[in-house]
Amino acid sequence: MSKAEKTKQFIIEKTATLFNTKGYTATSLSDITDATGLTKGSIYGNFENKEEVSLEVYKYNSGILKKNLMRSFSEDFPTMTDKLHAFVAFYRKNWQSVFQHGGCPLMNAATESDDTFPALNNQVKLSFEDWTKTISEIIKTGQIKKEFKKELDPEQYASLFIILIEGGILLSKTTGDETHLNLALDRILILVDKEIKKNPL
Repeated sequence: MSKAEKTKQFIIEKTATLFNTKGYTATSLSDITDATGLTKGSIYGNFENKEEVSLEVYKYNSGILKKNLMRSFSEDFPTMTDKLHAFVAFYRKNWQSVFQHGGCPLMNAATESDDTFPALNNQVKLSFEDWTKTISEIIKTGQIKKEFKKELDPEQYASLFIILIEGGILLSKTTGDETHLNLALDRILILVDKEIKKNPL
């Protein structure tokens, strides 16, 4: 990695929590210089403008979330049911860490990514599409392995899982009460064990 690449990565990592907490629009150039200890000239020497910093930070934040989530779908969890249970367990175990870093980066960016920042809106859309595809592929694999009911629509259940998780995070973060997220996660487990599995519990 070149010196310029290292500086760019340094800026992204130092401002990741800042953008996710304060907001991609509200974060100013002064905030960025304060967080990094670099001059405005150094920031603009590595990024075209603040919007480019915002986009790269969003990609970094969403990438970390994806990397952590993908551990739930690893070979450590042999069945598709195990993988979905591990997916739920990830949020149950890590919600405090997620909240301390400003909450879900996808949801935070989604609330800001309107017509005034179409590039960010497009990145968030791609993230949600990728998340939906990942979950639906797990369900499809379960159907092929005859673990899940074949008549199910994987995309619909994947979308429902995301709706429940994001809604639970929003309410829990707003109220400071984890009960909302836990209720959402409990509901996903019920869907998996009672509706999705071929031989429900």
